[in-house]
Amino acid sequence: MPKTTQLTLTLQSKPGVLAKVARALADAGVNITALSAGDRSSSGKLRIVVNNPGRAKRALRAAKLRANEEPAFVVRLRNKPGTVARVAEKLARARINIKSAYATTAGRSGAVVLTVSSPAKARRLLR
Repeated sequence: MPKTTQLTLTLQSKPGVLAKVARALADAGVNITALSAGDRSSSGKLRIVVNNPGRAKRALRAAKLRANEEPAFVVRLRNKPGTVARVAEKLARARINIKSAYATTAGRSGAVVLTVSSPAKARRLLR
């Protein structure tokens, strides 16, 4: 289970905000490998995984955007019913809280990006 860094930005929910983030990263040569965006009334959370978190943070800072870092895991799963349930249940039995999760599938496989309350414990559990 690869460990990675998730960047989280709290931004206004309005047209052009994601475009500004994506352009700042693209201009810095940073590739977005996973993305989740959700909003609440006037603001939203953008969670991203990139190929170079350090370069991404510098590019976002230059664009006057603030990103927080936290450890995340990319869990590779088969694309079939029950695979996410098994991972979530295993973490729940160990009393590990899932703080954020988003997924993608392609063909027979997929990946889930997770941030959890106890990264070290989750890493041992999900190996």
